[in-house]
Amino acid sequence: MSSTNPRPRRTGAPADAWADAVLALLGLVLPVTCPGCGAPDRAVCLPCRDALDAEPLRRRLVAGVRLDAAFAYRDTVRALVLELKLRGRTDLVPVLAPRFGALVDRALADVPGALLVRVPPSRTGARRRGFDPVVLLLRRARAARQRSCRAPRGALRRDRRPGRRTAGPHSSGTPAAHGQKGRTALERVEATVGTLRAAHVAGRDVVVVDDVVTTGVTMAEAVRAVRAAGGRVVRCVALAEVEE
Repeated sequence: MSSTNPRPRRTGAPADAWADAVLALLGLVLPVTCPGCGAPDRAVCLPCRDALDAEPLRRRLVAGVRLDAAFAYRDTVRALVLELKLRGRTDLVPVLAPRFGALVDRALADVPGALLVRVPPSRTGARRRGFDPVVLLLRRARAARQRSCRAPRGALRRDRRPGRRTAGPHSSGTPAAHGQKGRTALERVEATVGTLRAAHVAGRDVVVVDDVVTTGVTMAEAVRAVRAAGGRVVRCVALAEVEE
């Protein structure tokens, strides 16, 4: 695994001080705490923001394709992502979005004409949240705004074919109710391969995006599905990735 240097740290411009004052006033009406350190009345306090700015970008290979991640999935980043996905803390989106959006735009700029394809979230998670974190992050960052990069609806989707095996060879044979937790690496691969299907990507370059990459199995399945449909994945981008 390698890392690259992040963008320069913020310089404490007057605009930051003004925004901090506004957040302090909002905190009186809508009390929040910083997920990183517990500081009151801040979605993310300034010291935690500075720590995030100092984090290096991440890079690794998934299924032979370069994956760029805005953060390592640990400490403050992990707390922010969980608050966003599990508790609906959309006030954290402005903190996480800029780096992620910049990586997506950079990938699309490197390969003009590429389609941007989202790894579909699990149906259970999507129903529970009622929103897509990746879509919110991209909208906030004003990323990927060119119409030419917008993939058709259903470009990558979960396979609804009945009878598909979702349990590992050492399980009871019932569909997985607890996600990937508790599975061996082999069982995770077996439970994921064949779960995604791509369309409308034949002959196209594709940039695949997701929020968090853990083992890389799901992202690798997305790459396989695009290739099977005649597309070529030129870059993968994630908000965060678990260190190998």
